[in-house]
Amino acid sequence: MSYAIVAAHAGGPEVLELSETDVPEPGPGQLLVKVAASGVNFIETYQRSGIYPVDFPFTPGSEAAGAVTAVGTGVTGFSTGDRVATAEGSASYAQYMLIDADKALPVPEGISDHTAAALPLQGMTAHYLINSTFQVKAGQTVLTHAGAGGVGLLLTQLLKAKGARVITTVSSDEKESLARKAGADEVLGYEGLVPNINELTGGTGVDVVFDGVGKATFDDSLASLRTRGTLVLFGGASGPVPEFDLQRLNAGGSLYVTRPKLADYLLDADERRWRSSDLFNAVLSGDLSVSIGATYPLADAAGAHRDLQSRKTTGKVLLVPDSQAG
Repeated sequence: MSYAIVAAHAGGPEVLELSETDVPEPGPGQLLVKVAASGVNFIETYQRSGIYPVDFPFTPGSEAAGAVTAVGTGVTGFSTGDRVATAEGSASYAQYMLIDADKALPVPEGISDHTAAALPLQGMTAHYLINSTFQVKAGQTVLTHAGAGGVGLLLTQLLKAKGARVITTVSSDEKESLARKAGADEVLGYEGLVPNINELTGGTGVDVVFDGVGKATFDDSLASLRTRGTLVLFGGASGPVPEFDLQRLNAGGSLYVTRPKLADYLLDADERRWRSSDLFNAVLSGDLSVSIGATYPLADAAGAHRDLQSRKTTGKVLLVPDSQAG
């Protein structure tokens, strides 16, 4: 037997309960992984609450790292004992989980279990945003929101490595300190954003905005762009953006808006290995620091969700099955 977090029905964080479950058996092409740590992400709060439909009873989680304990038929390239991570699993709020072998990311020596669990989803999100959705070049000016969040801190470091000028937003002095430590050139509050952007850019606006906040920031993001600038809306932490008139893109200066998702930028094993290898190598070289803001024991998944949704956390939030971390 093992333990997993199970929500019997949609609701608030309190529906996340620790339950005794069977250890799953790997099917063809799958790996059974003993979870060392599982990433907690906003999408799981949407699934838990019913905003995103899922089948109940439901065990959340897509991101984790751990050691392979069994290998399904037809799997090549992996053996028991191998350390792997993934951003594309399911039911990772558990002591054991199944991962499709083609979605498993080998974890190199020198990368800790916690870093390996914290990096895949947010790291590969940051990677595709600035390398594929909008190919950021040296000298461009970029606006990111939630600069002290998990994606925000990684984005800033990766953008600075490309030679971009990074402007970011935060909601507190503590978060400003974190954003500046990550390398942000300018750190702003959310109030009065557009006038501040105009002042910092001489009235030109920014080349691109990476916006994972959504409803609360969308209008200001659009208004912060230069002519022919691009708004990359990759999340909705404050809620979904309402429908809007496309004519606004014309009036704003022939603007572009796109709404990407990670799955469409992980189309095959080669693409996964490219993104994850770039990230792991950046950590090993010291060019990328992964901020783990809080760890919780598996049994306190509800507390992790409460703190994430109330924006009490910075960096990455992890669940640790075999720990009393808090």
